[in-house]
Amino acid sequence: MANFNTHVTVAAALSAPLAACVFVMGFANMNDAILYALAGTLGGLLPDIDADESIAIRLVFRLFGALVAGLIIAAWVNQLPHWQVLALAAAGYLIVRFPIQWVFEQLTIHRGTLHSLLANVMFAALAVPISYHVFGLSAKTAWGIGAFTFLGATIHLILDELYSIELSGMRIKRSFGTALKLTDWGEPLASLALVLFCALGYWFSPTPDAWVSAFALLH
Repeated sequence: MANFNTHVTVAAALSAPLAACVFVMGFANMNDAILYALAGTLGGLLPDIDADESIAIRLVFRLFGALVAGLIIAAWVNQLPHWQVLALAAAGYLIVRFPIQWVFEQLTIHRGTLHSLLANVMFAALAVPISYHVFGLSAKTAWGIGAFTFLGATIHLILDELYSIELSGMRIKRSFGTALKLTDWGEPLASLALVLFCALGYWFSPTPDAWVSAFALLH
């Protein structure tokens, strides 16, 4: 299995040039291209959130906690005294960072359902509405972020499979095939939950017409 630094480096090394190509081809402005590169890099960490001791799970839940705190501040800054808003924001961050993360760790196993292509689709399906509704980005930008999130997460799975092959001794490790899979068929309920989250994410996503029109201009 590739380590944290390898996942970050390779995901960034592949996402950044691709985002630059999207910019050069006129499909995105500079700000969007930067967001796409960041989404691809972050996507390269997401499959490892099912590893309790990984850097990825701590980083992702810290970012999610900060997001929750920011939303609390935005929602209540004009409704309550500032000290109460800050207290609620701090409480929101700590609840996400500790009890919610702990529950997540108990419900997931490493190289399980979250280490699959179906999970990658879910990551992308959730990234689109979050980008659009929470951060107020355009529909086109939101779908681009979703696509790069899927790309980064898939790069992660491919790297894990490549690291399962020991070329020096021409030996395949026991972990081969546990990363790059459609889903974990041994966890049908978890797989069903991912499908439901995919459907929910798509339901709340804006229409991808902007990208459809952009590709139509190529013909």
